[in-house]
Amino acid sequence: MAGASPVLEDDSWLSRADRGLLKLEQFMALVAGLAIFSLMLLAVRSVGGRLTLNAPLSGYVDWIMQLMPVIAILAVSYAQRDGTHIRMDILVSRLGGRAIWLFELISVLMIFALVVLLVWGSWAHFQRSFDFDARMWSRDSTIDIGLPIWPAKLVVPVALGVLALRLLIQIYGYGRAFVRGDEAPAAVPLVLSAAEVAAAEARLMEEGGRNGAD
Repeated sequence: MAGASPVLEDDSWLSRADRGLLKLEQFMALVAGLAIFSLMLLAVRSVGGRLTLNAPLSGYVDWIMQLMPVIAILAVSYAQRDGTHIRMDILVSRLGGRAIWLFELISVLMIFALVVLLVWGSWAHFQRSFDFDARMWSRDSTIDIGLPIWPAKLVVPVALGVLALRLLIQIYGYGRAFVRGDEAPAAVPLVLSAAEVAAAEARLMEEGGRNGAD
């Protein structure tokens, strides 16, 4: 999907839960963005040090290993909330009424089942690394400067756990929309047609141009 789908809000408990979880998702997305920025600074330090001082950053690859899970998965729930993951919009946009909510409900249920399995597996992977009795609570460490690996492994089940909560909200939202036949349910990303996406992007560009001129 080219852009974020609109998520409507109302006074229902489901919408309040959606907004409450969104605050956590936005914080996690911010942390992921800061991790990307930190990786850029590390690259500048490593390359610059090699060229000017013949002294690249020690443990550069180790720090990349620690930051990659943060960059790759910490904002996954935020993207799911806004509907910015790759979606079959060409097919879904042709559906209407209860059919579209049934399709979305089945899709989210399948994703939730997969995420639950991934949470279980990634948590077991973290437990194999974490040990209170070991040095820095870690049974394993990076090769160069010996950073403990368990923090990077813990990021995965935490991020997937938040995603599971988001999927539960969407499961209820799509299920309620299917039962009631809602046209525009709250707390779930709505499906936009290609024309609506293009119009929304045009409005954003127009607003950005006006703000730049001001």
